[in-house]
Amino acid sequence: MLKQILSKLPRKSQKTDSLDAAGSDSGTSTLTLSGAFQCINGGGTTLSNKLSVVKRVSSAVFPTNIMAGGEAVDPHLTFKDVSNPQKQNLFISKLNYCCGISDFNDPSKNSVDLDRKRETLIELVDFISSGSTKFNDAAIAATCKMCATNLFRVFPPKYRSNNNVGEMDGEDPVFDPAWSHLQIVYDLLLKFIGYNWLDAKSAKKYVDHSFIVRLLDLFDSEDPRERDCLKTMLHRIYGKFMMHRSFIRKAVSNIIYRFVFETERHNGIAELLEIFGSIISGFALPLKEEHKIFLWRALIPLHKTKSVGIYHQQLTYCVTQFVEKDPKLASLVIRGMLKYWPVTNSQKQLMFISEVEELLEMTSVAEFQIIMVPLFRRLGCCLNCLHYQVAERALLLWNNEHILNLVAQNRQIIIPLIYPFLERNTKNHWNQAVLNLTQNVKKTLSEMDEDLLLSCQRKLEESQFTLSLAAENRKLVWERLETTASGCQPAVTNNIIIPPVRGVPCSVAC
Repeated sequence: MLKQILSKLPRKSQKTDSLDAAGSDSGTSTLTLSGAFQCINGGGTTLSNKLSVVKRVSSAVFPTNIMAGGEAVDPHLTFKDVSNPQKQNLFISKLNYCCGISDFNDPSKNSVDLDRKRETLIELVDFISSGSTKFNDAAIAATCKMCATNLFRVFPPKYRSNNNVGEMDGEDPVFDPAWSHLQIVYDLLLKFIGYNWLDAKSAKKYVDHSFIVRLLDLFDSEDPRERDCLKTMLHRIYGKFMMHRSFIRKAVSNIIYRFVFETERHNGIAELLEIFGSIISGFALPLKEEHKIFLWRALIPLHKTKSVGIYHQQLTYCVTQFVEKDPKLASLVIRGMLKYWPVTNSQKQLMFISEVEELLEMTSVAEFQIIMVPLFRRLGCCLNCLHYQVAERALLLWNNEHILNLVAQNRQIIIPLIYPFLERNTKNHWNQAVLNLTQNVKKTLSEMDEDLLLSCQRKLEESQFTLSLAAENRKLVWERLETTASGCQPAVTNNIIIPPVRGVPCSVAC
């Protein structure tokens, strides 16, 4: 009975036995990663088929040698010296040769190797520009590997002081000594991404999230030439790889979050915003909630940093693009700007006033009514600013026809709000240009509604009279208190202090 039960149990298959036997073999083995490229390991052990079915590792980690399945070709040969079937192998051999890292701090040490590598890179760029070959997966992997090896690096720490962060745009730029080679690598990658025969579905295995994140890290380079190349590169990747667009937007958002809320140090914010300006212009309507969150959490907080002057032009363009897409966002943006409005920095106030003028030109009456009271209170403070440029710029807003039209439609609220600031300018401001502009604004308001302006003038005079009476009464009360206090001083007789009689009521009503 027991033998019958055991005979029915399944036996170990011969396929499993053969796999186990192959695992003990010590010959040369070939490991294929995701069917993309082959890595030849001499003298190693053959991994089982079960272990080969694993998730693909990040494309930033490439094998040491990537070949298209054919024999290796001498990388120093020219493309004219080999047949057409061998050109792709030669292309990969040259890419592997250019993976060597050179020291550019002292070019005299290995000038021959540097010149040879530069010539090889130029050959590769010319080969891609010819557009004569459709690259396979091995060529795509080798190209991404070479670009990652040469471009992705850690920048040295920044020694610039935090106190001068807002003045960095006036400092001399720092140029990378390796730029002569980096420029060719960027040119090669740019032409490769824009290659007509490059299939985005095949290339996305190598230009993946890890590759994009490390490419975005390079925007912190202090070399403006590199940041300019990266700007073009990221724009090209965003257009080519549609499946990565959402990830690119989130990665850029994370860079902005880190810059605004943690470090306030980054060299490439202006370039990133310039890219996003063109991206925002292509957003479909109605705007997704993701895009509105990016506006509220990333773009608007960028107004509060000390170095906003470096990227304010690009930031203004991004914000105005959002408002053009959806005019209802105007009140949201202006409320956010009022939250971060500078008080002591006159240069930032000038930038904010200019941006507010651009936003008001695109604001509807309904949205204007939401923010007009806090906005004109802030602008009134700018009218009385002792820095004449700030006061002058705030007064010039009244020359804008659209803003003047918005004020005219809501004059019953705005004119009583702004008139006291204008009157204070007339009496107290030191600059003649500001005084002249103030008179012009008062004349404009008088032409808009003279009766309302006279009513505001009377109310201001009454309030000033009431305040002067209150000040006089307060002064009399303090004089009586001083007189009463002087009459209640303790008497001193033979060094003995006799306290005053308590219980006497005070004749002054406080």
